[in-house]
Amino acid sequence: MVWLEVETKSKVENATALRKKILAIAEHEKTESRGDDYFRMTGSKYPKKAFRIRFDGKKYKVNFKKHINKLYSDGIVVKEEYEFTLTDIPHIDNFVALLEDMGFEEWVKKRKHTESYLYKKDKRAVIEINHVEHVGTYMEIEYLSKPSEVPKAKKVILKIMNELGVKKSDIDNVGYTRRLFDKGIKDKKYFITNKFKKKESLK
Repeated sequence: MVWLEVETKSKVENATALRKKILAIAEHEKTESRGDDYFRMTGSKYPKKAFRIRFDGKKYKVNFKKHINKLYSDGIVVKEEYEFTLTDIPHIDNFVALLEDMGFEEWVKKRKHTESYLYKKDKRAVIEINHVEHVGTYMEIEYLSKPSEVPKAKKVILKIMNELGVKKSDIDNVGYTRRLFDKGIKDKKYFITNKFKKKESLK
C-alpha cells in the first residue's frame, strides 16, 4: 500500500506559548532527538535528489521522499515516502561502501530535537515542535494518508492550523537541509561514516 505524507511547516517564535496551545487540542506522544545523515550525488550545488540514513538507537533506517507537486495546495505539501531498514553495522557499512562506489557522498548532518503530539480529534495527525541545530524552531503538522484521503488530510491540517491560530502567511516549507546548505553548515564531525572510518583504522 502507498502511504503519503501530507504536511505543512511554520516558524516558531515562542515555543512555550505554542506548546500550551497544542496541549489544549493534542496529547503528548514522545520527545526524542534525531540525527539524520543526508547523501547526494557528488557535486557542489544544492541537489535535486537526496536521501537520509537515520539511526534510532537500534537500527539504521534509509529513507527518501518523492514530492508530488500536483497535490500541493494551501501551503500543504504531499510526499510519497520510501523506507527500508539496515539492522547492523556490517549492513550499513556495506551499503555506504556501495553508495560511495556509485558516486554518492555524505552531504550534511541534520540534528533535530522533536516533541510529538497526537491531535485528539484525529490521532493520525501529528503536531511536532522541532528544534533543528543551526536552523531554529519550527512546527510541523503531518498526516499519513492513503492517496484517496489527501483531501481529508488537508482539511484536518487546516483545521489544526486554525485552532492554533496559524495563518497561511506563517507557512514556511523551505527544507531544513536547504537552510543548512545556504548557511554552509555540514556538521561533518557528526557524520555517520566517521564511525566506520574509525573502525577501519583500528584494524
